[in-house]
Amino acid sequence: MRTALSRPTAAGAAALRPDRKAAILLAAEKLFAQHGYHAVSLRQIAADAGVPLALVSYYYGAKHELFHAIFEHWSPTIGQRLALLDIALSQSERPDLREIVRAFIEPVVALRASAEGEYYAMLVARELVYRTPDTERVLKEYFDPMANAFIDALQVALPHATRAQLAWGYQFAVGALLHHLADTRVERLSAGQSCASDPVAWPLLVDFIAGGLHAALPMPDRAARTAASPAQESRRPTR
Repeated sequence: MRTALSRPTAAGAAALRPDRKAAILLAAEKLFAQHGYHAVSLRQIAADAGVPLALVSYYYGAKHELFHAIFEHWSPTIGQRLALLDIALSQSERPDLREIVRAFIEPVVALRASAEGEYYAMLVARELVYRTPDTERVLKEYFDPMANAFIDALQVALPHATRAQLAWGYQFAVGALLHHLADTRVERLSAGQSCASDPVAWPLLVDFIAGGLHAALPMPDRAARTAASPAQESRRPTR
């Protein structure tokens, strides 16, 4: 529940500025991404944003409401992913698996490479790995509907796979994406030839996930061969 401030004085009215509200949100994104939700206090967020503590509660309420506000602020990113997914599905009766994967990862890795969205992408990676009740609420509200849309799309591209197999495939894809968003080790392992936000990695990640799904989940030709194998075995002469 938000705490109401008393009627602002002239000085108080000057303090209630939209740029301060945005500064609070950015400070919360950064600190939550760097240290985790439970390790950060509203007082620390206020100090980082350069605002009085009372303003944090005035604009966003309790800490869990501020956490929720971050994901609400970036919810258009989910819309971008779903819009790209719609384009992939509209191209043919059997959509290209690679285009589905590209819709899934491209808006997010673009955020990771931008100054504006870097902390949000890192926050998503951190909080979806280290689950909390607050994270679960965000997952159910923002990410589960999108997950189901992508699993439905995978069902169209891979009709011989079961829902359970597709759900596992989706989760493995999420794991690869989250690791990429959170990782900074590649700079050291590549001897400085690459960095965490290098756009060169995007098509590699798309191919990696699409290749893994293609290899692990039943494909039409593979399913046909599997179905034919018992019949062929029964016709094989006994010795």
